[in-house]
Amino acid sequence: MTREQQVRNDHVAPIYVINLLISDLIQLCFLIVQVAPTADQMINKIFTYIYLYSLMVSIGFMVCVALERYLVITCPLWYRCRRTIKMSVVVCVLVWIFPLVYRLSFCFWVNPDTLLIISGVFLLLPLPLFIFFLGGTLKALSASRVPSDEKRRIVGVLVLVLLIYTLLFLPAIILFLSKGNLLNIILISVSYICVQLSPLADLTLYVFMRKGTIDKFLSSVCCCRMDSNDINSPSV
Repeated sequence: MTREQQVRNDHVAPIYVINLLISDLIQLCFLIVQVAPTADQMINKIFTYIYLYSLMVSIGFMVCVALERYLVITCPLWYRCRRTIKMSVVVCVLVWIFPLVYRLSFCFWVNPDTLLIISGVFLLLPLPLFIFFLGGTLKALSASRVPSDEKRRIVGVLVLVLLIYTLLFLPAIILFLSKGNLLNIILISVSYICVQLSPLADLTLYVFMRKGTIDKFLSSVCCCRMDSNDINSPSV
């Protein structure tokens, strides 16, 4: 199977995206509960733990999506031998279990300042991975025979993952790594709002993974620019 055939026959990435959307749905449910008034602090605490857990799960599946896009281009033969439904299910189960192990291991046994540093490092680790996946994929695609529309779709997904993570999680990373020394109302508000926007941003990732979406987007942009040039051009 050639590299371009493997890209066209790709069915693993949607599995990760579906799990990502499930974790985003849990976060959206928390936001709805948060808006509804309740006097029971225990319920609020339980939903907050569930929200933080689902947030960590969504980060894990963003890494899975980017890693899968990277492997299918850079290591097609190696990945083809290991890309099975069973392996995908195992990876999904591990991604759902790991945040639970993390919270049980650190949250109840570590002091708050250390927990902030650990959380900041956890949020920071995916960022260099996303940059590495994007750079490696661009290098591999430059020498591949993958169709141009598939190239745009793969690169568009990786760029979108990097942008979503950088824009929405970087304020929280700065806040956690500073151990609260940068506690000002603006940084806290920005990081809080950005993290809560991540479920909506992940929906755009699902849309961009559909074939033809990026081509339609680029053609629309080109048409808009052409119309703008026609309007601004002086009449003879």
